[in-house]
Amino acid sequence: MTTPSYLRGPRASSGGGPRRRTVRLPRRSLVIGAVLFPLVVAGCGTGGSEPASVTGDQELLREHGFADADAHEIIDRLEALPVAERPQNLIASVTATSLQLRDDAGREAELPLPQDQFYLSVAPFVETTHECAFHSLTTCRGELRSREISASVVDSSSGEILEEGTRTTHDNGFLGFWLPRGITAELTCTLEDYAGGASISTQAEDDLTCLTSLQLT
Repeated sequence: MTTPSYLRGPRASSGGGPRRRTVRLPRRSLVIGAVLFPLVVAGCGTGGSEPASVTGDQELLREHGFADADAHEIIDRLEALPVAERPQNLIASVTATSLQLRDDAGREAELPLPQDQFYLSVAPFVETTHECAFHSLTTCRGELRSREISASVVDSSSGEILEEGTRTTHDNGFLGFWLPRGITAELTCTLEDYAGGASISTQAEDDLTCLTSLQLT
């Protein structure tokens, strides 16, 4: 069986430019295989402007090497790890306001996100996806692993370009974006001659941090 070109590398354009499909990101979505935290559902979640204020089990953080790290740093470190190196006994869930950690012994810790920043993890897909609401740094998986994606984020009100350029998806198939809080924006992703877009929001405490509905067509 022939491997689709979007999974094995660049292919020649079919002409006429990329086809773009825009889908609106819902505020709430069913989470597959969720793990429940207090007031949080986990999907499939360098330093910010505010110091970390940790609540919960400090030993949990020390055992995983996060004793001196804030939420911003932990998120970036876990998101960048190869899938095979991600801790199997830890769930790390990102909500609009905090990073919540839980291990297989039931210990929990919570760190606030920077007051002026919002973390959105995006898994563009062509054929296969899963439904998700809040990103899990240790369990969420996307279709397009280690692929170069052209991405742009444009503020819907001001027209300011917040992000633009080619990024490589992490080993879990996601791209991570640190965005300003309190905005709505248009996200566009392109892979070869596939393209798609979504409207995103960083305004509310229940805004999604895991975007898996952005299909490239």
